[in-house]
Amino acid sequence: MNLEKLKNAEEYFLELYPEGFKDIGLQPIVKRHNTAKIGEHVRELFAKKNFAQPELICENFAKIVSKSTLISLFEKPKIRDMVTSMRMERRDMLSIGLYEMLYGDKEEGFETLVEVLSFYGLAKWSIVTLIPYYFYRDTEFFIKPTTTKNILSFFEIEGLTYKPKPSYEFYAAYTTVLETMKQNVGEKISHDDNAAFTGFLMMAMEE
Repeated sequence: MNLEKLKNAEEYFLELYPEGFKDIGLQPIVKRHNTAKIGEHVRELFAKKNFAQPELICENFAKIVSKSTLISLFEKPKIRDMVTSMRMERRDMLSIGLYEMLYGDKEEGFETLVEVLSFYGLAKWSIVTLIPYYFYRDTEFFIKPTTTKNILSFFEIEGLTYKPKPSYEFYAAYTTVLETMKQNVGEKISHDDNAAFTGFLMMAMEE
């Protein structure tokens, strides 16, 4: 990892936005994505008690995908159609996968979610990581393919190869890398919202 590039990026970012993510210049972006409010909503929709109703969980999944600014407009109707057409056993699988990711065996949940989404050609990084990110914005990361590939290249991250099909092995290793990067910047950037942090990295690369 090239920590010098990270430090240079931090210095440049703070020249533009001295208060970090609280800077007035970034508030239009913060308000547009509104991740804090959606995060609260996700924690309500995916409370443990709701997992007794797999159909409700699947509907809530489609609802958050539709609401999120992090998911492309192209993907949103596909998720709605998927949930509408799902057989009961696949609704159960989706619900189990999400439960395990949020409350149980994260690896098992990740793989289950990838498996069920694969039936519909929708096993994509952004869709798999969306709910865990909103639920735990300070510890889980939303994975966007182009941004991820650029981060690995720009910051010279060795030993990790991005692949389009989501895998828990990559997710766990990449999360560790991002956490290490957060530990090497100041509090104004090592934010409690991990999408904001990867947004900082994206802006750094663009500059």
